[in-house]
Amino acid sequence: MFDSIVLQIASIGGMALVFGGLLGFSSKKFAVKTDPRVEEISLVLPNVNCGGCGFPGCAPFAAAVAEGKAAYSGCPTGGAAVAAMVAKIMGIEPGEFQRQVAFVKCHGTEGNVKKFYNYDGPDSCIAASQLATGGSKSCSYGCLGLSTCSNACGFDAISIQGGIAVIDPDKCTTCGACVAVCPKFLIEMVPEKAKVRVACASLDAGKEVRANCNTGCIGCSLCKKVCPSDAITVENNLAKIDYDKCTGCQECVVKCPTKIIKVMA
Repeated sequence: MFDSIVLQIASIGGMALVFGGLLGFSSKKFAVKTDPRVEEISLVLPNVNCGGCGFPGCAPFAAAVAEGKAAYSGCPTGGAAVAAMVAKIMGIEPGEFQRQVAFVKCHGTEGNVKKFYNYDGPDSCIAASQLATGGSKSCSYGCLGLSTCSNACGFDAISIQGGIAVIDPDKCTTCGACVAVCPKFLIEMVPEKAKVRVACASLDAGKEVRANCNTGCIGCSLCKKVCPSDAITVENNLAKIDYDKCTGCQECVVKCPTKIIKVMA
């Protein structure tokens, strides 16, 4: 009886040793090698997991950079300083970093834009945009001036002023949260150094724009005609600036009859 128990214990122990050896061999044989640069990159990232890089968080972004699937300068929150550190880790020479900022393409403030009614509902642009008129403002493209974008911003960069959303470029991290939630698609990322911008998104004809807003783009093309660098086009009744060509001369700002082309601080 005793010998039988001892034999069973020895047998189990032997099997444990065999399985342990197999597990140890397998762990070495099939181990996934981790690129040490992933951890190095992770350490220099801001780790706010804002998603502005296009990845769900800083760790996946670090892995993508190490694998060559993302640009070293892809972290908008970290800016030029982080881009330079990541480039050093990757062993490459960093190029010029152009910081982007979010911009609201509307200047339909109180007094500038007409209203169908005074909105009295949830403080949500998404909810207001689902009404039959698309919101209280007569311009169907205009900013609704509620708090959807400001609530989505985790950096306190957006405030509502005069009935429209205003972005503080010094606080903006270009995370893209506001771009994603705006039901009017009014927020876009632009180069911070591009100070001359068209603060309108209306595609209506000039006559209809004037009927709804005192300061909307009427597609007159005067800005295009006076631009010495051929940086402005007018498409679907709306002026657009090519920031790669714009020199900031502000000739368009002076000529614009509705003053919707503005110089940002």
